[in-house]
Amino acid sequence: MAKHASQRQDDSNSPIPDKLYFRIGEVAKLCGIEAYVLRFWESEFSQLRINKSGTGQRLYRKRDVELVLRIKRLLYSEGYTIAGARQVFASEVKEPRKKDQAELPLKQGREETAEAKLIKLRSELKEILGMLSAPPAKTSRLTASSRETRSQRKSDPGLFDR
Repeated sequence: MAKHASQRQDDSNSPIPDKLYFRIGEVAKLCGIEAYVLRFWESEFSQLRINKSGTGQRLYRKRDVELVLRIKRLLYSEGYTIAGARQVFASEVKEPRKKDQAELPLKQGREETAEAKLIKLRSELKEILGMLSAPPAKTSRLTASSRETRSQRKSDPGLFDR
């Protein structure tokens, strides 16, 4: 029996074959765990989104197999409980990876110019807001066409005047 368990350990270190879908038995063999453990982890980790075929067969993608291997490492090698492993995944969702997002270093001189630009932009926006909120200027002269339009409106009841 000990030989069988060590063989499973060696299988879990092997690379994942390049396939679209894996059956639960294949995943169990690849990861070195029993199929019932996989079914239990499906209920415990919402990140494991397993597809099912028309006949009800569980179909794992490569991403799912990698996630199963990671769950196994967290639980068996690093000593996390299931709740602790869930918290690890939850914290990864909450905190964006800083490694993936390279930050540009800001030089001291550029910070000042950026601040000056913002101050200038703010004053221009206030000026535009003042123009837009001012009442429109009254025109004393009406053109002949606008007089005719006004008189037609008074004599002709519109759709909403009834």
